Formats: sequence, structure tokens, C-alpha cells
Amino acid sequence: MNISLVAAFLFIPLLLYIYIRLNDAKLMRLSPNAESAFSPHRLTEEDAKRAATRLADNPISIEGHLPPRTGRRYIVVGGAGFLGGWIVRHLLDRGEDPECIRVLDLRLPTRKDLTIGRATEVDFRLVDISDKVAVDAAFHAPWPTAASDHSDESSLETTVFHTAANIRFYERHPDLLHLSDKVNVQGTENIISAARSINTSVLVYTSSGSISVRRTKFWLWPWQKEPDYFVQAITDDDTLIPKRHEHFFSNYAASKVKAERLVRAADRSPTVSGTVLRTGCIRPGNGIYGPGGDILCGSYLVRQVNPTWIGNILQNFVYVENGSLAHLCYERRLIDIVQGASNPDIGGQAFCITDAGPPVTYGDVYTTLNTLTDGLTVFPELSATGMLLLSHLL
Repeated sequence: MNISLVAAFLFIPLLLYIYIRLNDAKLMRLSPNAESAFSPHRLTEEDAKRAATRLADNPISIEGHLPPRTGRRYIVVGGAGFLGGWIVRHLLDRGEDPECIRVLDLRLPTRKDLTIGRATEVDFRLVDISDKVAVDAAFHAPWPTAASDHSDESSLETTVFHTAANIRFYERHPDLLHLSDKVNVQGTENIISAARSINTSVLVYTSSGSISVRRTKFWLWPWQKEPDYFVQAITDDDTLIPKRHEHFFSNYAASKVKAERLVRAADRSPTVSGTVLRTGCIRPGNGIYGPGGDILCGSYLVRQVNPTWIGNILQNFVYVENGSLAHLCYERRLIDIVQGASNPDIGGQAFCITDAGPPVTYGDVYTTLNTLTDGLTVFPELSATGMLLLSHLL
């Protein structure tokens, strides 16, 4: 065998190995600029234990923070799911009539708090929001005759919370965009149209803080220290939103932007009776966690063994009840505007929301979950570059 050929067979794998190690050293570190500016303290096992003890002794409750009962009718799109389910739960907790709450979702609720007590009186309907006929039928379905203590039931106004989405965050190619648009864009168009047709006065939409995240490239040249846009500070500023499809981090974000713009453009638009629809958007940033269907931290606990390569990634999270509260607070402000309050008019806008405090790394999350499960939940680290290479090969 030719010696040069043998050398090549040996040299190429060696170069690849060296590149992977060097690239990992850049990708799998916390950017010093981000750490010093946003979150200089890393969570330890002792921090996690102290926080757990403090919360066990003095639990934090949302009770007392929910806006007061309105006596309105409510249609919660996606209300059998995670965030939408908590909106339903909070509406009931603050005293709304369950017979004045209607939920549209692809499936019936399975979480216990939505299948017992007053929640059993809520009208849950199986609806694919991409089907305009089905959406219209669900919006126009009659309400129970004894739906509230109002003497004139026809005077009840309606709020729509639209939380449903198809979260295909793993797709980027434009040819696959229609798979996200079907629910996120066409579905939202159907919801807005149906809301106008029943004279809805308030519509609050769940957008995403991820719509402003710029795509980057993780195949680095040897002279690059870190990827472009490795550190991104996301705010309410619409100028941060990418202008071209290839700049969005995924098709999910691209479709959510289109849906958000539909909702915001519908603000102040007339309903069929000539009344005015007020709208607004909440952008949770970025992962939503908590009880009731958490596919983030809750999934880690279920799987227990969670191979990872993102322990250094620093970002905000939002607890699901805080996400629900943001929707209810925005609704309250829009109702106040409709009723002539002198507060600034914030209709037709979009607001990023997160938990209070500095952002955390996924490594901080891993430390917390590992500590509080006595080591049952583990996070073995894999090579980020190796996984990137594998994804391209597959």
C-alpha cells in the first residue's frame, strides 16, 4: 500500500479530532462577556439546597397577584395544554364562572387539575384551529343559559386567549415552513376572524421571545473565538426581529412572527357589530417550565439520564404561572382601555416576559435538578461539534 495513502488515512482522522476538540472549546464555554454582564454567579449544590429549604418554609403563591374576576366569557385556544391550561386554572381560581369558559384544543385535558372540581364544568371542545369551519362552529356554539349571574346574558363581553402553537423548532428549510404556518399562521387568522365574528373585545396572543433570536454558524474557523451572535440581548425592540428567513433560528420563529403581526395588526379593528377589538402579544422568554406538562425541566426529571451539550448556554426562563399572569395582566389593561381608563394605551404591542432575576445557564438548571433528586437526574456531557457532525451525516 502506498505510504502516503496510509498517512492520509491516519492524518485526516487526527485533524478531525483536533478540530472537534478546538471547536468544542469555543462552543462549550460561557462567553465571558455574557457572564460578567448578565449573570456572574454560577449556582452550586449549596445554593440549590438553600433555595429549596427557603421555599419549603415560605412557599411562594400567585394568590393575591391575579387580577380580579371580570365576569366575562372566555375562549382559551390551547387551554388543554401547558400554558393555556394554567390560564384556565387561574380564571377559575379568581372566581370566573366555569360555564363562561370554553377551551379549544386538539385533545381533551389529561392533567388532574383540569379534570376535577369546577374544571369539569368548563366546555372543552376538540378543534383543529387550521380548520376555519371548525373554529367558527366552536366560537358560535351556544353558551349555557345559566352561564353567569348576569341578568342580561347577552351583555357579556368576550376575551380570547390564543396560546396554541405547533412548535417545530427543529426545522429551518423554507420548503418545510408550511408545516409550521398551517397552525401558527393560518390557525391564527382563523382565530382572529372568528373572534371578530362574535364581537370579541380583547384578544391576547402567546408569541415567543425566540422570534428575535438570530441564527448563527457553529462550524468555526480556527481563528474565530466564538460564533457570530453568540451573545444576543433580546428585548421588546421589533428592530431585532430578523428580516430574512435564513436569519431566523427556525421555522417556528419565522411562523410566530407572521402570526404575531396578524394579531397586532388586528388591534382596533371592527367586529361584525361595529365594536372594536383590542389585541396584544406576550413573548415568553425563552423556555417555559413548571407543573402541568413541562417539556423542559419536567422532561429532564422523567428521563433522568439526559445527554447534553448546552450546559454553558445562558438564557432566561419563565415559570408557567408567571406566563399565565402576564396574559391576565395584559387582558386587564386592555379591558381598562376599552372602559375608558386614562392609562397609556398599550394595545397592539408585544412584550417579552421572563422570571425576575438574572438569567441562568442550563448547567445551573442541571446542578439544581441533580441536587434536588439526590443524583437521580444526570446530565452526561457530549461533544457539541460531534453532535453537529452527526446531525449532518444523518
